[in-house]
Amino acid sequence: MRASTENWSGRIPLMIGHCAGMVDLVALPVWVGALIAEYKFEPQRAGGLATLFLIGAVISSLTFAPRFNNIDARWAATGGFALAALAFLGATFVTSYIALAALHALAGASAGCALSFTHGTIARSANPHRLFAIVGLALGVFAIVFLGATPNLIAAFGGRALFATFAAVMAVAALAGAISFPSARLSDDEDLVAEVARLRPAVWYGIAGVSCMALTQAMMFSFLERIGIDRGFGREAVTGVLIALGFVNLFPAPLAAILEKRLSARAVLLAGPILQAAIVLTITLSGSFPAYAGPAIFFAAVMIFTHTFAFGVLAKLDPSARALAGTPAMLMIGAAIGPILGGTLVQAFGYASLGVAAIIIAACGVALFARVHAPDGALAAAPKAVA
Repeated sequence: MRASTENWSGRIPLMIGHCAGMVDLVALPVWVGALIAEYKFEPQRAGGLATLFLIGAVISSLTFAPRFNNIDARWAATGGFALAALAFLGATFVTSYIALAALHALAGASAGCALSFTHGTIARSANPHRLFAIVGLALGVFAIVFLGATPNLIAAFGGRALFATFAAVMAVAALAGAISFPSARLSDDEDLVAEVARLRPAVWYGIAGVSCMALTQAMMFSFLERIGIDRGFGREAVTGVLIALGFVNLFPAPLAAILEKRLSARAVLLAGPILQAAIVLTITLSGSFPAYAGPAIFFAAVMIFTHTFAFGVLAKLDPSARALAGTPAMLMIGAAIGPILGGTLVQAFGYASLGVAAIIIAACGVALFARVHAPDGALAAAPKAVA
């Protein structure tokens, strides 16, 4: 069977590629936590390494997205993930900050290239909202396995186990892409740069709004594990929270697919940043384990649910879907700032400062999402009644 976005032969590489390219959405608390605990880096420097990975992804995606129509997506995704695997494998053999920084940047640039072609192909599917929900479900499954296994591997084998795990994830994505990466549905040969230049303002407001949520997500998620450890809840209990978070992450993407026609996309976009900030504030002010664990397990789910609706909205606002090949870069700009911003705030003002920052960022996100609209009223239409 010929691989396409409408059959499982083609969807599986997209699912695995989404998990590999969006690994930060799952791994940041373990990632930054390991850099602090195992490599003895200060919070700002630990967050800086994760930021370098994401900056590399941003620059790479901005470079390759305009060439989405001119490069074979299958080999771009395969090559990108393969090079990222080699970079993370190299990180298992070094301990110096400079070497780790260079390898993080290389891994991010490689994964960012692969993710641009993965997301661009998803955006070219018959129903981008539904397919993005499918790959989001895969990310939820991946989160359970990663968050359940990786902390124990790090405890047993040290910080290099983290990078070995990353290398394995990227290698599997490269192999899956080489076997059956699907072809994108292209309609003509118009250049992506020209297409992006004509995007209506609502698209840019939507992209900026999701970038705000990505900033809060990365800023808080980077220190979710450390907050629990530093407040004396114990590594075993905190690991249990991360595993529970992984299980919860199974539900937002399929739920977003089920509710695609039943909820107002505009209402989801406006509520997302507010709920996200409320959860951050609760976690950072928590003094007991239940107050920490309860909101923590739902934190990533808010981003996944809102992001799924946002992806569908952007696909409607840009029917050609070409600009969506560049959204990994645009979305990761916020994510890239998050770890180092969070590390700087924590180092200077403590964990409570993350909650204050989240409120400010959420206000910006709501203001941006309020400007997102469709000329035909599709986004503002009343949701259908639940049967």
